[in-house]
This record gives sequence, C-alpha cells and structure tokens, in this order.
Amino acid sequence: MRTSEQYKKEIHMTGRIGLLITIVILLAVPIIICSVYDIFPTFKQFMLSASGLLAIFVPLTISEVISFTPLLGSAAYLTFITGNIMNLKFPCAKGAMDVAGVTPGTEKADVIATLSVGVSSMLTIIVIAAGVLLLVPLRPILELPAVKTATDYMLPSLFGALALSLLRSTGEVQVKNVWMAGIIPFILILVINLFVYSLVGLEGVALLLMIPLTMLFAKILHKKGIIKVSYLGDKGDLN
Repeated sequence: MRTSEQYKKEIHMTGRIGLLITIVILLAVPIIICSVYDIFPTFKQFMLSASGLLAIFVPLTISEVISFTPLLGSAAYLTFITGNIMNLKFPCAKGAMDVAGVTPGTEKADVIATLSVGVSSMLTIIVIAAGVLLLVPLRPILELPAVKTATDYMLPSLFGALALSLLRSTGEVQVKNVWMAGIIPFILILVINLFVYSLVGLEGVALLLMIPLTMLFAKILHKKGIIKVSYLGDKGDLN
C-alpha cells in the first residue's frame, strides 16, 4: 500500500511528465505543418499575430495557476493539460469536494479533485466524439432559437451555483462570511469597467491584481472577527 508521501511523489512526477509531453505535442503540430508546407512565419509576422493573444492569455493563465492550484491540488496537472478550467474543471472539482464534504487543501480533497477532473476529462472526450459524429444529424435542433437561448445562460447559471456555494462551508474547516472578502474588489472592478476603462480582454490582468487585494481584505476582516475560521465541532476560532 502506498503511503501519502509516495502518492504525492508519484502524482507530481506523473503530472510533470504529462505537462512536458503536452507541451512537446502542442509545439510539434505547428512546427511539422510549417515544415511540410514550408510556411514558417518570420519573427515579425509571428509577434504581430501573437501579441494580442499573448496580452490576453498570459496574465489569464498566470492568474488561473495562482488562484486555482491551491484548491485543485495535484489535480491541477490534469486540469491545465485538458483545459476548459473556469467553466468545467474547476466547478466539477469544487462541486465534488462540496458533495464529499472535504476541506480544500487536504489530502482527501486532493484525491476527490483528481478523480472528479479525471472523470470530467473522459466524459468531455466522449461528448466531443459524439458531437462530431452527430453534428450533421443534430444541426437542425442545435440551431433552434430555444436551444441557442438556453446555451447563452449555461455559463452564468454555472457561476451562480458556485457563488451560492460560497455562502456555506464544507469539510472539517468551517469559514464563515468568507464571501465578504470579495465585496470591495468586486465593486472596484465594476466601477472601473463601467466608468473608467473597459476591461474586456484584460480579465487576466484584473484577476491578477484582485487576488492580493482580496487576500488583504480577507486578512483584515479576519482580524476584526468578521470572517471566522474554525474546525468542525470546535467552538473556538482558528487563528
């Protein structure tokens, strides 16, 4: 039977190898295509085409790694390899931990998140394969106005469910009023976006800036006794 330390070493080693293989494959595909058809772009052409995407996705990716990895644990490897993090893998892992009643950051939560992301990834592959096979037969249904309207509300409803989960604590560590830490950053982002400068395309930068600000407000509110952290069954505060 593997010990906890052996599991951690093996999962981290497997995750790193998987990430390296993924990076090689992702880089190999365009390189092979450019080599076969002799269509390598110049550095200037590459930067002109990639600069806009890099400005959006580099800050967004960094902020996702910083904000999601503490909750996902070792499941972060598979999550970042398969992608679709914010609207699928993260909600799946968070929902699985809530159902199991485990605290994020614990060994139990790490295993639950890994299993949930793994099952989600396999299901995604099955759904995509089925979608490719059934795309033509289902096209009339997918183009119905009712279906299009429903799909527009899928992502907001998903994040609405996640927001509601913040109102209650799960697992051995209970955190009360943690949602209050996000009030000031939310208002600040809303005011800037509506009255100062549109943040469309700069979501990653905004998220990076808001992470330390949210942590600061959480610390202040905890010191004032507004945010309370305690163990399940423990009447005292966890300091």
